[in-house]
Amino acid sequence: MRLRTALLLCGLAASTTLAACSSVPADAPVIGEKVATNQIFTSEYGPIEDHGYTLPAIPIKRVDSKFHRQIVDYRTSEKPGTIIVNTPTRFLYFVLPGGKAVRYGIGVGKQGFAWEGEAYIAWKQEWPMWHPPEEMAERKPEIAKYVKEGMKPGLTNPLGARALYLFNDKGHDTLFRIHGSPEWASIGTAASSGCIRMINQDIIDLYSRVRPGKGARVVVQQ
Repeated sequence: MRLRTALLLCGLAASTTLAACSSVPADAPVIGEKVATNQIFTSEYGPIEDHGYTLPAIPIKRVDSKFHRQIVDYRTSEKPGTIIVNTPTRFLYFVLPGGKAVRYGIGVGKQGFAWEGEAYIAWKQEWPMWHPPEEMAERKPEIAKYVKEGMKPGLTNPLGARALYLFNDKGHDTLFRIHGSPEWASIGTAASSGCIRMINQDIIDLYSRVRPGKGARVVVQQ
């Protein structure tokens, strides 16, 4: 996997950063897709009771409909179960049998934190602790206390309701995560510090489909 040094910084972007980020153009190409959407799950962004936490409803009408979870016809040579992240279009695909995929809207790393390559999901966690890397704590002293002790799970935790942990082919943690986020407005933007963020309702759905192991391949395209 080709990683840039700055990609160690995975965390929550400030609201001022989010406001400055631009969304993907409406006419951006959807690489790999053949035809229009088959099924869209706009109605599945209501409140969720999950492990003692109440996830709030997402004002999904304020999110561009192309970023709503949906099933699309998708051409790829990758096996079912593979996750393909298309950074330019801000889409994550979970490959299904029969030439289809579940497509999710995502937020990606801002310029300078972008990455590409291949990895696999070594493990996954419900309501994870967040341990920011030391590099991030140096930039943001207010989070330094979480480097060792971690931030407890909760509605404001930057990793959200679920996290998928990406390892390289040598079995080393890349420090990159596919994770939930309380900042639904960041979907479709380049706002996070390197990791791939999703609406909490979407990461819960993706989490339920993923079986960790070297077969849980992740391909990140730039």
